[in-house]
Amino acid sequence: MSTEDTSEHAGTRLGWSVAAAGTVTAVFALSNAPTPLYVRWQDEWGFSSGTLTVIFAAYIAGLITTLSVAGRIADRHGRRVVLVPGVLLAVLSSVLFLLARDVVWLLVARLLAGIAVGAAVTAGMAAVVDLAPTHSRHRASLLSSASMVFGAGLGPLVSGLLAQVLDRPQSTVFVIMTAVTSAGAILALLLPLTRPAPTPRLRWQFPSPPPEHRHEVAWGIATFAPGITATSFVLSLGPSVLREAIGVTNSFAAGAIACAMFLAATGVQFALSRLATRTHLLLSSVAAVVGMGLLGLTVTVLPSLVVLAVAALLAGVAQGLGQLAGLTLIATRIPIARRAESNAALNIAGYIPAAALPIATGYLADAWGLPSAVLTFAGVLGLTAVVALVVVRAHTSGHPAVVAPEPVAAERSEQ
Repeated sequence: MSTEDTSEHAGTRLGWSVAAAGTVTAVFALSNAPTPLYVRWQDEWGFSSGTLTVIFAAYIAGLITTLSVAGRIADRHGRRVVLVPGVLLAVLSSVLFLLARDVVWLLVARLLAGIAVGAAVTAGMAAVVDLAPTHSRHRASLLSSASMVFGAGLGPLVSGLLAQVLDRPQSTVFVIMTAVTSAGAILALLLPLTRPAPTPRLRWQFPSPPPEHRHEVAWGIATFAPGITATSFVLSLGPSVLREAIGVTNSFAAGAIACAMFLAATGVQFALSRLATRTHLLLSSVAAVVGMGLLGLTVTVLPSLVVLAVAALLAGVAQGLGQLAGLTLIATRIPIARRAESNAALNIAGYIPAAALPIATGYLADAWGLPSAVLTFAGVLGLTAVVALVVVRAHTSGHPAVVAPEPVAAERSEQ
């Protein structure tokens, strides 16, 4: 066993791993903080449901663009050169939200938030695993995943509460978010991240895992993508469903549902962390299917706050378990030199439908009405999750990577 795995060194490394997780949490807290305020801005500035989803998609555009390059940069030049600028852009995004006066401000702020999140999910989440003790890769992947969804839930809870008690919550919410992201930037600067050994210069190519492990990352994508698309819907159009289908105009309700959704995503990962990765994959798909069924009922025959909340909780479970499975496979099967790029590939494949389907639903809502649009969304995503469940179940039966994953060869020698 190497010196890095002595008790003292392991404790130090774990502390830095938690600090890296803190930077991820700070960025994701900002990313969803605007959610309870969208309906308020929509009323004040008079934009449509389609425009609302475009504002949300500006974030996805910044995120996917960053993911397409940040993973390779982080693997080649080190996590710091991606993570630190990314968190600083999160600070700038917070300031723009603080000063926003119309839709253009929101679009730019969301774009910058997406870029920051792209840096966090490549360099930040890879750093959480890199800094952890070698024997704790599984726990580090859990910490990495949980830090993301905890931050994603914390932001809307804070903003939803303030929106309920303040007449003009925008300033207070984003002063707090500016402080949170600034603290994340300080942590990012302090992290003991090292530059990797020099490697040959490579021309740009779309992020992908090593060829021999692509099928394993594909299993994570098959369950993570429906889950994060479901949570993206709740974040972008959930407040509209609350107001138009159920008749609830309470800003705190929108924030509380979003927070509960991500707390479910966090809690289920810890509660079921000892189960096999294959079980995480399958349960993620089941949660997505049932959640979409309940969402369909909410806008048709059972317009209930409770039913919508349960649908959101199941969306969180679907994202949490699919994300945990994907990150665990990357942490335990992918060498460190390709880990950030593989994180990028996983997230690009998840966020593309997470942008496209809610945008389409927003415009369908303008054309057909909200109930028909949401029912169509629920049907498409539910069917996708059913296909994923059948395919992943068939292709993972007895596969060692999803039953009892082993450390990658490059890291077994360190133990």
